[in-house]
Amino acid sequence: MSNLLTVAHLSCAYGRQEIVHDANLSVGKGEFCALLGLNGCGKTTLIKSICGLLPITQGQCFVNEENCTHMNERQRALRMSYIPQRGSPLFGKSVLDVVLMGYHARLQLLGSPGEKCRKQALETLEHLGLQDFARHDYATLSEGQKQLVILARTLVQDAPVMLMDEPDSALDFVNRTMVLDQVRNVLQEQGKAGLIALHDPNFAMAYCDRLLLMKNGTIAQELTLENASREEVGAALSQIYGEIRVLEHQGRFVMVHA
Repeated sequence: MSNLLTVAHLSCAYGRQEIVHDANLSVGKGEFCALLGLNGCGKTTLIKSICGLLPITQGQCFVNEENCTHMNERQRALRMSYIPQRGSPLFGKSVLDVVLMGYHARLQLLGSPGEKCRKQALETLEHLGLQDFARHDYATLSEGQKQLVILARTLVQDAPVMLMDEPDSALDFVNRTMVLDQVRNVLQEQGKAGLIALHDPNFAMAYCDRLLLMKNGTIAQELTLENASREEVGAALSQIYGEIRVLEHQGRFVMVHA
């Protein structure tokens, strides 16, 4: 599997406090990787530094072997998309307007999305069950609905790497499974690379190909689920979550309290 995203010896800090130390990871075409770890371990900081929202103090990031470390925002947006835990406040914008923002990196200076873009954006909203909200004010939506709109914006952005920081945190069970299904299908069908920070290891094991276990600001262990035994998964997850048990049901692993 050829790697689309490579992070090499990355460190970053808030002020003088280093949060992420010498992190290394790679994600291949069509691969969906979960970043797991306890609160405060550096998951959000790592993802933000990869996509340029936080300065890197050491190391480099590559997409398709192209160094993205010092690219500007527009250059990065052609290569990486990002879904945060919560979307930025947007007032006076319709849902369709927000989705159309996904095209901005591909437009010429002062250009605006054309009819083809609008049609594709509406089709994406329909696919996510949001077609009736296209004209609604984005600011009036629930947090879960807003996350679905940001997912639609990310899908039309069409970058080869998708970075996601707990995008399911505001979603109910039905929408959470729908979003993770949708993301996984897009990654596999279009050969994109996906890195997602999740709180729930069970959702990670249900939808992702590989687990990246983060502890004390660095990647402590990697685990490819297809090749792992129940005992290996349990031993790896216990390093993060303490006394747990891992069960196997219909070819899937499930973590429970010991």
